[in-house]
Formats: sequence, structure tokens, C-alpha cells
Amino acid sequence: MISPLGGLCILALAVAAPPPGFGASKSPVRARQGMVVSAEVRATQAGVEILKNGGNAVDAAVAVGFALAVTHPSAGNLGGGGFMLIRLNKSGETVAIDYREMAPGGATRTLYQDREGNVVRDASTVGYRAIAVPGTPAGLTLALAKYGTMKLREIIAPAIALARDGVELSRFESESLKGARKLLERFPESGRIFLRDGDYYAEGGKFVQPELAGCLESIARNGAREFYEGSIAQQIAAAMKANGGLITIEDLKNYRAVVRKPVEGTYRGCHIYSMPPPSSGGIALVEMLNILEGYPLTRYGQGASRTLHLMAEAMKRAFADRAEYLGDADFVRVPAAGLTSKKYAAERRATIDPFLASNASDLGHGRPDLYESGQTTHFSVVDREGNAVANTYTLNGGYGSGVTIPGTGILMNNEMDDFSAKPGIPNAYGLIHSDANAIAPGKRPLSAMTPTIVTRDGKLFMVLGSPGGPTIINTVLQTLLNVIDFKMTVQQAVDAPRIHHQWIPDRLVLETRGFAQDVIDALRARGHRIEERDSIGDCHTILVDPDSGIRLGAADPRNDGRAIGY
Repeated sequence: MISPLGGLCILALAVAAPPPGFGASKSPVRARQGMVVSAEVRATQAGVEILKNGGNAVDAAVAVGFALAVTHPSAGNLGGGGFMLIRLNKSGETVAIDYREMAPGGATRTLYQDREGNVVRDASTVGYRAIAVPGTPAGLTLALAKYGTMKLREIIAPAIALARDGVELSRFESESLKGARKLLERFPESGRIFLRDGDYYAEGGKFVQPELAGCLESIARNGAREFYEGSIAQQIAAAMKANGGLITIEDLKNYRAVVRKPVEGTYRGCHIYSMPPPSSGGIALVEMLNILEGYPLTRYGQGASRTLHLMAEAMKRAFADRAEYLGDADFVRVPAAGLTSKKYAAERRATIDPFLASNASDLGHGRPDLYESGQTTHFSVVDREGNAVANTYTLNGGYGSGVTIPGTGILMNNEMDDFSAKPGIPNAYGLIHSDANAIAPGKRPLSAMTPTIVTRDGKLFMVLGSPGGPTIINTVLQTLLNVIDFKMTVQQAVDAPRIHHQWIPDRLVLETRGFAQDVIDALRARGHRIEERDSIGDCHTILVDPDSGIRLGAADPRNDGRAIGY
């Protein structure tokens, strides 16, 4: 077919190289028995030691989750929430654990609006009123109790030691604290703990957290009930009351993590398992894969303008549907089966112009059949038996609300910003939400977190996920396409440059490094509004070789993560 774009060759098969700033792709880490990939090396090591000591993937994942609360405080947490996907190799069962935060009982639909109905700046992102009821302690301990093999005190021991003895800060963590200085110094307890004499900790500085060690020891002895009903709960409730927060002791007592059925889909012979609502990630991921399955992407080529155009158009449609239909399925009717059906994908695909970009203002959501139903961090684990865990959890923004509960060392989330403060008004990530994601007591806010497990021919194939707010979904999508369609190694798939489109705002974001200028020019000629960004996502991935069973771990070079196996 001849292109109408002024003679530009849109069938170019140029393959984009990994971003030069990240270096050429190294080989993935290889291991025969177990593999852990996380955002921070000491947390990864904690998980590997659990595997070596006979623990399974869930044991190791829970250890990593607690350790990251110490070593990666911008996103690792006790005061946040997240999602865990678990695959049990013997039975082939895959389950999803929802430990997303919940709105306090005192939350109202207009909580963050003034008397004129305008959204109050920063009200849902900074301070005590931005905090939702945390889910991390409940989620990690539920996973361990139902699917792990070791005692909680054994699992938390590495995190306690790291908090008590201190850790030397990497350049990445030091720069992270430097960037959060203005937020943290607004709250005396946060400033006291995370800033050194009013300044940030420099690279190599020893960071000791005795209060957090004490809380971890209490949880090790008494379980998550210490956080939700015991002394930690009392400290949280008292701080909330003293500072105008909404969370009460009853809110904490009433919190429950929930086991859910994963979202499922298929793509070119692979079976995709991902997170259901209140995550939007699984549904959006499967919808995009279904749309793109109708195109011969391998023939078009990785990084070619035609491929990138079609990916961007699929992203727009999935994010438009996300904005309209998705929310907490315990509160609203989510048409999950319709949104993830091949029939619906064909209808959405038919609206894509193969040459020209759709205008977001003209696009809107589709009409699926109504069948039933920021700063974040991800880690992936596979054990010797082939059990797997994909876990993504968060404080929402970097260092959450900025609030540390006095006497605990626990940073609290600002997850209330993931609700619709006012339907149709963008949140801190520029995302538009509808009434489906309006604030209500006990409701869980919509999330983009997309922990994902892939099987091929009934065998474990990939475990992956990423932080990055709305970019999470598209990061996971592109990593899958790079492996399945473009036959990259897992490390190449993770390293390759990424794009992002979320419908509103109507702009196609490209990583600054890695895309040829002629490809960028061709995308502009198609009508895409281009914006460049240093990096998108931080995908920590494990691929299991289908022939040898070797575990191949790939940490994302965009940040400070590490893959370690044995």
C-alpha cells in the first residue's frame, strides 16, 4: 500500500537499538534453580537467601517486600499497598492478591473540592488527609499464610537487620532523597529520619532506621494484627487525629486483603495472567494485546514507525476505555469480559487509521458487552519448583504523602489521589477518571499496577511488571511484544526504548535515547504530538527458557535494580 504521508516510507523495518544512555544490552543473569529481580540489590539478596534456605517463591517475595520497605523508601513500604500475582507450578493455579489501600470511613465524594466544587491543589497528594488505609502488611502476611512455607519471623529477619544495622545509600537512593527534600522537610518526623541535619544523605552515607526496625520486630512477633489492631495501629490513629487525617482505629481493624481471580487473555500462543480490578492494568494489557494481535508486527519490525503508530493507537483506545469503565469492582460494574474479548478488540481495531493518528478528543471510549464482572516498585521471583510471584506495590507518589507516623519510621501513602477527586479532572499523573472511580468509604482506588505472569504450552514462560504510574501498563506491553513478536532476549526486551500514550493528554511520549530521527519524523507526519522523556518504566523480568528450564533474569538498566539467581 502506498502511504499518503508525502512519500515517507512507513514500512521501514529499522530496529531501534537499546537507548545509548543505558549502554548496550548485557546478557541476562542465568540460574538453574531460583531467580529474584527487584529494584534494590540488598532486597534481591534477601529473597535469594530465602530461596537458598528452602523457601518457595512466595516466601522469597514476602521477604523482598519487607526488605524494600527499608532499602527503597521512596516506593518500598509498609504504609502503602499493592498487588501480588502467584502461580503454583504443581497445580497450575494462578491467584491474585489485592492489598490495595482503601478509602477511610470518613471519606466523601467531594473530599478534595472547595465550596465552589473546584479541586483543591495538593489536598489529595500531600499530608495526612491524602492517606488511604494501608494494605501492605495485610497483603504480604496473607500471601505467606496461604501460599508460603516459612515462619513470618524468618521472613522478616533480613529486613529487621537492614533497618537496625543500617544500609549504605547508593547514588540512586541518595539522589531520590535529594529530590524529595522539599516534601520530607514539611513533616518534622520525616525530616528527622530521611534528612541528615536538614540536608539529604549523600551516596555512601549510612542510613539507620531504629523505629522501623522496632515495628518490623513487632509484626514478626504478632503478625499483621499489630499494624491493624495493636500498638502500631494506635500510633497511626493518634497521629491521624492530631493532624486532621481521616483514618481511625476502626478503619485499620476493618481492612482486609482479598484473593481474587486474575484477568486472563491469550496472545500468539501465550496465556496471559494479570491483575483484575481495582487494577486497570490487566484489562488494559489484554485489550491492547488483542488489538495488536491483528497486525503482523514481526514483519513491520521493532521500532519502525508503523509499529509504533499502531502501538500508540492501541494504547489510546485502552486508556479511553480505562477512564470510562474501570474502578473497584466491589462498588461498580466493570465489563471485564467485554473489554478483554477478541470481538471487542476487532471493533476497536477497525477504528484505527493505519496511516494517521486519531485525535484523542474525537476518540472516546468504546461500548463493550456488559458481561459480569508514580513511584512504585516491582519484583519478580521464580523458585526451583517453578512457582512464580509477580508483585507490584507502592506509596503512589515518591515518598507518598510525605508523612512518617511518629515513633514508627513508617512512611504513609498518598493513594487517595488515585480516586477521582472530581470526575473528569486529571489527577497527579494526568489521568482522567469517571464516576466509576469516585471516592467512597471502604472503596479501593483504581490503579495501573500490572504484575503479569505468562505461560506457553502450560509452562511458566515470563514473570514481569514495572513501576511508573500510567506508564506501567505500556511498559509491560512492550516488554512482552519485544520477546514474543520481535524475538529479543529478555534483557534486550527490557533495555529497548519505550513509548507511552494514555489518551489524555494527547501526546506520544518517546524515550529521549534510542529512536532514529527518521522514525520520529515519520510519527510526526502521521499526526502524533511528540514529547520526549529521559526514561519510561523500570521493568524487572524473569524468563524461563522453554527447552532448558534455565531462569533468565533481567533488571532494568534505567534504575538501580539487580537480578540474582543461583
